[in-house]
Amino acid sequence: MGNWLNKAEPPPPVVLVPPLFDFPPLAARTRMLESSYNMVFGKLALKCLFEDYFEAARHFNTIIMLKPIDDPHVDLMATVSGPLDHKPEESVAGNAMFRWQSDVDDPHTFMDLFVSNNDPYGLFPPSFGMRSSAYYPRYGVGAFGILPLLLKKRVSAEDYGIMGLRYGSEKLSAGVTIMPLAIKDELPKSAWLVSKLGRLTVGVQYEPQYGSKDDGKFKNLLNWSCAVGYGVGSSSPLSPSFNFGLELAKSSQVFLFSIFLFNSLIGLKFIASFYQHVVVQRKVKNPLEENEVVGITNYIDFGFELQTRMDDTKISNNIPDSSFQVAASWQANKNFLLKLGPLSSSIALALKSWWKPSFTFSISATRDRISGTTAYGFGLRVENLREASYERADPNFVMLTPNKEHLAEGIAWEIGKRPPMLQSDVNAGNFDSLPKELRPQGRIL
Repeated sequence: MGNWLNKAEPPPPVVLVPPLFDFPPLAARTRMLESSYNMVFGKLALKCLFEDYFEAARHFNTIIMLKPIDDPHVDLMATVSGPLDHKPEESVAGNAMFRWQSDVDDPHTFMDLFVSNNDPYGLFPPSFGMRSSAYYPRYGVGAFGILPLLLKKRVSAEDYGIMGLRYGSEKLSAGVTIMPLAIKDELPKSAWLVSKLGRLTVGVQYEPQYGSKDDGKFKNLLNWSCAVGYGVGSSSPLSPSFNFGLELAKSSQVFLFSIFLFNSLIGLKFIASFYQHVVVQRKVKNPLEENEVVGITNYIDFGFELQTRMDDTKISNNIPDSSFQVAASWQANKNFLLKLGPLSSSIALALKSWWKPSFTFSISATRDRISGTTAYGFGLRVENLREASYERADPNFVMLTPNKEHLAEGIAWEIGKRPPMLQSDVNAGNFDSLPKELRPQGRIL
């Protein structure tokens, strides 16, 4: 009789935790082929913030990333891009990559075959080639290589392939790359050393491009880059993060904006960068959701980069001696992403449908301040590499001050009804209960 009179307790209120649009970023899949110096100090996050979904004006970009259901160790990624209006000087560019990965959840040991007609990696002319990486986490050592198999023309030693060795742990990363067929005084191609001391990260990289053997390439400052960064937080999207970096590097590479493209002269440049990932929570009243859903998690990213020349070399009037770019993004839910691009002259909107495979459509607008015109670019992505869905967390999973809707006692919940994620676990660095898309990218510096 008493059981009949007792009313069923209402389910505890929960908070929706959507997945990020692109986490982990695709660049993380091939990070073992890249110098750690080029990945830390917030560089990977800033690259994604400044470039993702900002398509070139009057251009389209299509990316297809698929893997078979029966064998998750292999996948295929293809891209096609080109101008919206036919131009004789521009052609449609395409490339494809077939990848085999040893561990589905660990992208550090893999092999892929790529074919392209437009130099997809900035290393070789149109070609067919192979890339491979092997990493042994028990010892922290790894080896990798990039081998172009078919080339129309081989001009330099780099066209015959690149090999590298590396060591990586949570606190230290060191490595070297060589070109096996290079002459003796061109070795190594690059070398790096990065160390993490608490929240401080310091690193140095050597790339011998200037001077001769007799002049002493090691003494030429143009061949060296050094950086220091201060970071707080993990690489999990559920944890807020903060990263500030200072770098002194050579300025021979190309400055690339969403609006301008110009070359700089050889010299030294000083780079100051900042990136912050913020996790906030807002109330939600969605008639399509259950009554116990009281909030939703949002992701806000902001970053800027300032580059200033450190030498007295005279440059032409149309090339400034410093550059500044800033961008921000806001992901309101699992389907909507808004980004403001560098110099506040570009905007991008992306809409994602989490079907299997998922579809992402994006449109970007770039304002030309000189002519006063606006040009548009379009992008389409089809993917089933990363499977993600909404997760439900208890109301204690908040980064803001709790209100009256966050009074449920998570410890008193019944077994089987308790949400899978707790804020205390995330703060303690325990990500085992999270989907792999919401975990940090790895415990390797």
